[in-house]
Amino acid sequence: MKKRNVLVTCADRYMGPAISEKFSGEEFRLVRGQSPMTSEEDIHNLVLAAGSIDILIANFAEPQMSRPVSSIENEEWLLLFDNLVHPLMYLVRAVVPQMLERNAGKIIAITSAAPLRGIPNNSAYCSARGAQNSFVKAVGLELARENIQVNAIAQNYIKNETYYPDDSISTEKFRDHVKRNVPTQSVGSAEETAELVAYLANENCKHIVGQVIPLAGGWTT
Repeated sequence: MKKRNVLVTCADRYMGPAISEKFSGEEFRLVRGQSPMTSEEDIHNLVLAAGSIDILIANFAEPQMSRPVSSIENEEWLLLFDNLVHPLMYLVRAVVPQMLERNAGKIIAITSAAPLRGIPNNSAYCSARGAQNSFVKAVGLELARENIQVNAIAQNYIKNETYYPDDSISTEKFRDHVKRNVPTQSVGSAEETAELVAYLANENCKHIVGQVIPLAGGWTT
């Protein structure tokens, strides 16, 4: 069976480790991009090194910057867009031509559920993640006719070292917060995200396009 080529960006952070582990089997050739991955040159060099890409997993992260809207600093706003939004566009723009040529491809972005519901004092982060989600929806519809499926997993309350590390989620205060705010009353595993990525990347998954899929324990639907 022909191996499928998988590119995971920022494989060393956010959901990168769990997703890389999921795609490390013999049926895949895995290319791991490392952080930081912010400039167009970074993206160009990574895509060039990866060669043919059947499955693109766009995994970008930047910690939230909690503050009221009246106190947002320009530098913070720009940092979020520079690390989350612009790299996603650079990456998809770089990879799509080869997928169009083959008339096949999978693009899965790991984004956030934050803009689906909104979080007070986190308008900058919600704006950047919301831009990612809107981009995926539009590109997904644009490329659906070309047999390229583009979707996003908009997650929250999923265990990872960037947003929900062990030392944070183990505190009594956080456990109480989860019980009050998350219908499942739990934090999801990174492996569950990886399983959903694997499904969206499956060759038999053809009819899901342009979707921003919440994976947040019911925190938003």
